Amino acid sequence: MLIKKKNRQGGEFSTASMADITFLLLLFFLVSTNIDVDTGIGLALPQYVPPEEQNFAPISKDRLAAISVNSNGDVLLNKKIIAIPQIKENLTGRIRSKIDLPKKKKLVVSIKTDRQTNYDLYIRTLDQVKGAFFEVRDEYALNHWGKKTHSSDQLTKEQMQELKDKIPIIISIAEPEQINK
Repeated sequence: MLIKKKNRQGGEFSTASMADITFLLLLFFLVSTNIDVDTGIGLALPQYVPPEEQNFAPISKDRLAAISVNSNGDVLLNKKIIAIPQIKENLTGRIRSKIDLPKKKKLVVSIKTDRQTNYDLYIRTLDQVKGAFFEVRDEYALNHWGKKTHSSDQLTKEQMQELKDKIPIIISIAEPEQINK
């Protein structure tokens, strides 16, 4: 005896609401997702001063650290070729030596680049300079208050102001010099 299989039609369901459900899921994920956005470099640019109102005071050589980055990728600190990681090492000692001096005698770091300089080299150089200032600030805060500037137990406003007065970050980002050929 053979049992015959009955042909049954398969179950059907309505797909009319699938588009609505898909749209709602898409909308939910778009609203609830954080999108990482590059914010760029945080630099506070000075206000524009017309050329006729500009006055330049000479800076003594012991106060100035001149960094030049040329289009070949050479980095010069006070006209001597140096590797980028050595910038921080060279500047921290000079910054430390000027902590107790008045603001008019603090270290000024001048960075000049060629127009064809690789942007990555410029950013790495700027990071090393800022890193030197931040390292000296951390040492000062640790020695005076037992805290680092970026620790969880933050410094008070008065301590931060003292830190900025003692170790101001003075960086001059100068335009490249024009060379007539």
